Amino acid sequence: MANKNKGRREFLRNSGLATLPLLLPTGLAVPTAYANSTNKEENINFFTDGALTSPLEYVQELQAIVTKNSDTQDAYAKGGAVAKLEQKFAEITGKEKAIFMPSGTMANNLAIRVLNGNNTKVFVQEVSHLYRDEGDAAQAVHSKRLIPLAPEKGAFSLEDLKEAITYHDKGEVFKSGIGAVSIENPVRRADGEIFPIDEIKKVSSYCKEINIKLHLDGARLHLASAYSGVPIKEYASYFDTVYISLYKYLGSKGGAVLSGDAAVIDQMPHLIKIFGGNMYQNWPYAAMALDKISGIEGILQKSKTKGEQLISLINQSPNMKITKIPNGSNIFNLQVTTPVNYEKLSAYLKEKEGIQIRMPDSHGSIKFFINETILRRKNEAIVTALTKAINSSLA
Repeated sequence: MANKNKGRREFLRNSGLATLPLLLPTGLAVPTAYANSTNKEENINFFTDGALTSPLEYVQELQAIVTKNSDTQDAYAKGGAVAKLEQKFAEITGKEKAIFMPSGTMANNLAIRVLNGNNTKVFVQEVSHLYRDEGDAAQAVHSKRLIPLAPEKGAFSLEDLKEAITYHDKGEVFKSGIGAVSIENPVRRADGEIFPIDEIKKVSSYCKEINIKLHLDGARLHLASAYSGVPIKEYASYFDTVYISLYKYLGSKGGAVLSGDAAVIDQMPHLIKIFGGNMYQNWPYAAMALDKISGIEGILQKSKTKGEQLISLINQSPNMKITKIPNGSNIFNLQVTTPVNYEKLSAYLKEKEGIQIRMPDSHGSIKFFINETILRRKNEAIVTALTKAINSSLA
């Protein structure tokens, strides 16, 4: 039996299947060879919206979750953690129902497909994920024509929308219909810019008047809420459907949830199936997000507060400066005012200090993301680490 178990462990290790906790015998530890060289409890990531967990870390966290929750497994997104997560998102958004989907692209596109009905035109931000980053799926797959508003701006105004609607309504002989508007908030291509709530209210009221449906691409909606002070439920109240990602900051490695009226959400299971999104097991994504969702607002608020304090400290440094992005959320512009070799700087921080940052853009600004990992160390220690890295990377 000992040789048999040894052979099985070797197979799991060599094939990569050791990252699946249910394949491991009870009590068998995941091989430590896959662990990061730095301590996860101290690692800081100024690189993205949430904590960057390795496959090993994810499996360990997931194993702890399923150990304390016996009713986790689903079958084709029915039951288990998926059903609980859907109910939680319905409560969070104040909508009648919610449904798990494998990706945000599917959530966005199926939402506008249903909301738009037989109409073809959908108005979107020109810098939105729906318009720029979803492979023209709305046009190629769903026969919806996306009309961009406010080029290179994070937000459009009610007047922008009215002018565009008038132009397309009067300028086309064969009218194909305008059925929906989509708003992304916050806007990743605009460095996390938040769509002003007052403008959302105006757009929502106008859309109701002329019977146009409104979809919210709220992949990072919790970030918008934390930095604007507007509750999730209030944001959602102005929209017919709301999509929120499970992997931006909720710890999951994939997945999305779309919330809305029952009449809309009840159409989604069939569409998910025919467009290839109906997966047999979804609990590894849902269970992780479900475990974190209840505490995420508090975590983001603490991160925001500590981030503000860190920025104040950094701006007291003689060789660093951080500036805010207008109407921004958790992304800031960091400039190193002393000439440095940025490759050396990045490598030093990662290897010596357990801190990850981005390379500078063409203007010499480093996009500096505030997320929950900032809570792992004192701000003074972070500034000291950044200063040491700069002094070790002088050009």
